[in-house]
Amino acid sequence: MQNELLSIGRFARLCRLSVKQLRHYDDMGLLAPLRVDAGSGYRYYAPEQTRDALTIALLREMDLPLAVIAQALAAEPERMAQILRAERDRLAERISRDQARLQVLERLAADGLPGYEVTMSRAPERRLAVVRAICTPSEIGTRVEECVGRLLPVLGKAGIAWEPPLWGLYPLDLEERMEITVGAQTPHGEGPPGLELEVLPGGLVAETMHIGPYAQLPLAYNALFTAIHERGLRPQAPVREAYLVGPGEAPQEALMTRLIIPVQDGTS
Repeated sequence: MQNELLSIGRFARLCRLSVKQLRHYDDMGLLAPLRVDAGSGYRYYAPEQTRDALTIALLREMDLPLAVIAQALAAEPERMAQILRAERDRLAERISRDQARLQVLERLAADGLPGYEVTMSRAPERRLAVVRAICTPSEIGTRVEECVGRLLPVLGKAGIAWEPPLWGLYPLDLEERMEITVGAQTPHGEGPPGLELEVLPGGLVAETMHIGPYAQLPLAYNALFTAIHERGLRPQAPVREAYLVGPGEAPQEALMTRLIIPVQDGTS
């Protein structure tokens, strides 16, 4: 049997891995040698184990957790594919967030903090047909897309026209678990069954315009909240975002979002 197996050195060369890596995989329970000599402790592997060894190495290179790798290797092919696709989606989401952060860094390096003109105005009352979701701050983009996907088909099926833009409503302070709302203004403040109606009171608001990716919205919020504080005003929830030019209409750098925060006199 030993003649049919490969020593750990030969197996490592075949897989383009180090002996240390193979020993580590064995210690972690990911890839055990087919045979261990009782006297010498030498490890021996079967040639067909190279597939698992290469799979482990590739997944570790992508920083997949050892527990996920072990689960994938132990699964049937269909289930393994599901596990790997789920990790692929998580990796794609992380890459997207990193790309957005790179854009922020490039913008700061080139121009410093951008300037925003903050204006005060009186907003009219708005009645929105809305859907809601619970999410973490990092999930906002995904949940907004899901809410839009729930909202517009219901309005379309009911034959209710809505007046652009779409609106996003958020708490003043981002929390680990928070409720967000996506809404559309309908001509007579109507909504079909299955959708809630939310009334946004009219009144004094502070607002500014952001042009660029949503990942850079914190820069606009900083300018907006700073201006509110300097004027001695108190911000009121919910924060409102009006998506004047959305992702389906322009590239990231040309997206247009109006940020609106209701305010009250700080002395009241």
